[in-house]
Amino acid sequence: MQTSHFTSGEPAVVITRITHQLWHALEDDQVAGRGEATTRPDGRTFLSIDAWHRSVFDQLADAMLADLPVSSYTVVDETDAELLAGWERAGFTIRRREREYLVPTRQAPVTPPPGVTLVPRGSASEGPLRELDRVIRAEVEASVGWQEMPAEVLPRPDGDTIVDPALYAAAASGGSYVGLVRVVQVTRLPRIGLLAVRADQRRRGIARALLTDVLGSLHAAGIPTASAEVKETNPAATALFDSLGARRSGGSLELVRHGE
Repeated sequence: MQTSHFTSGEPAVVITRITHQLWHALEDDQVAGRGEATTRPDGRTFLSIDAWHRSVFDQLADAMLADLPVSSYTVVDETDAELLAGWERAGFTIRRREREYLVPTRQAPVTPPPGVTLVPRGSASEGPLRELDRVIRAEVEASVGWQEMPAEVLPRPDGDTIVDPALYAAAASGGSYVGLVRVVQVTRLPRIGLLAVRADQRRRGIARALLTDVLGSLHAAGIPTASAEVKETNPAATALFDSLGARRSGGSLELVRHGE
């Protein structure tokens, strides 16, 4: 357990590192704030701080960053100006912006292009799915870089991004998979976590057919709405969701502070 004393600001607190991932700010032996560092499957460290006072937040951030001399990340709701300002005071800058959408599941069916068949969610074969994952990953890495993907789909230490094949639907053509979509059930609101099509098969309507088919299956199950996140600089994805009647429900900012 490591302890650091800070006297600047009000209230003055004692910062104690309780575990490898948890810090407490103590004022007169009472917890005035908490900080947590979580290492995600892709190896990146994300920080969170819960504190009522600005000075406590700042002291927790300083202590955590001193103990973690690596690049650190955090996620902030786009409307939380006070929290954003706190992380910026700690040296964080905006790395990416995500738009959050609510998507109606009731959609007109879309016929896939000739030669393409849709494989329902939960029925995709694991081998071809993982092969497509490797192809798409290589294509993204060769362009914008896979690090621009959301943290939840970044490759794990073994280089794989497929955690549970049952979460995926796929589009098949010529004996292989050419597109995939992942749907994660989060309480009562399913989330479209990833939608991707092989580069040589794009602009054929495969993504739209895949997405509307998955949404239709959710509608048939009595689920009226799904959620999705789209990177603000991805106009094709934004246009697709807009055309399906998706409603902007919010957004988030991913921040980074590079290690020294």
